[in-house]
Amino acid sequence: MKEKVIIYGKAGCPFTEKARSAFGNQAIYYDVEANKVRLEEMLKYSKGVRNVPVIVEGSKVTVGYGGS
Repeated sequence: MKEKVIIYGKAGCPFTEKARSAFGNQAIYYDVEANKVRLEEMLKYSKGVRNVPVIVEGSKVTVGYGGS
């Protein structure tokens, strides 16, 4: 079974949209502008960095998305 992937991002961000497209149904998406609880959660993973998307794959955390 694959690890759960969480994408923290915001609507209208092209990098968030690319990440969501790349991970597809494998990922759970949270809009940090619409949900302040998820924003605080994202900031813990990103160590305070406010760039989106923040992608959490198990214990691996990636800030930003360059595509593949």
